[in-house]
Amino acid sequence: MKKLAIAFSLLIALTGCASADVQSEATGLTTITVGASPAPHAEILEFVKPTLAEQGIYLEIEEFTDYVLPNIAVDEGDLDANFFQHVPYLTNFNENNGTDIVSIGAVHFEPLGIYAGKSTSLDDLTKGGAEVAIPNDTVNEARALALLNQLGVIELDETAGLSATPNDIINNPYNISFVEIEAAQVPRIIQEVDFGIVNGNYALDGGIVDLVVATEDNNSEFAILYANIVATHGSNVNNEALKILVEALQSQETIDFITSNYNGIVLPAGN
Repeated sequence: MKKLAIAFSLLIALTGCASADVQSEATGLTTITVGASPAPHAEILEFVKPTLAEQGIYLEIEEFTDYVLPNIAVDEGDLDANFFQHVPYLTNFNENNGTDIVSIGAVHFEPLGIYAGKSTSLDDLTKGGAEVAIPNDTVNEARALALLNQLGVIELDETAGLSATPNDIINNPYNISFVEIEAAQVPRIIQEVDFGIVNGNYALDGGIVDLVVATEDNNSEFAILYANIVATHGSNVNNEALKILVEALQSQETIDFITSNYNGIVLPAGN
């Protein structure tokens, strides 16, 4: 079933590419196809689309709602690039799958946030027995636990690093329990747990941004480490159209767009 699902998703992507080829032939534009999470990634790509067209590039955007298929599609050449992940996740994906996907530019940072569920105040974390939903992918789970560690409600083994799981908690004085779940599902179960910790894009998709009670420090090392990137296959890093795409995504116009549209849930990289 997994193989069928992947094949079906890639067929959709290929159909989109074919449509883009027809459009680009009609307009005389060069086509690039980029896979992206719906929000904010695809929204930001839509913003730069007219700018690229002015420079002779037609940007075809393929939306994905998971963290696996966009990398598979880039590795197999069905996408020119993708825009949904940060470097630690990409590094982990390459190591586990033998792929050669590389970053060609950072665009924005999505502070990992703690969102209120059945409990509404961070003080409730210290009352004992709180249930917290966290992403179950390797990097973002470690990041969620690091945020709780920084708040002083748990103590992590310092050697665990970006591979930390609840098993690496060496002190849990408030008896916090964890629901390990796919990141996209955290907003959907937020009212079933005391708190959920999730990336900004999923908070946007899930309509829970108003429930945020704490986020990562915008000036911390995480803001650099977890900046969301445009990624392509290692053999495609000199693609001129992709270079122009990255320039547009890092432009002052795009910085202003991000700053004015996402209320701090999404921040320009380096800001």
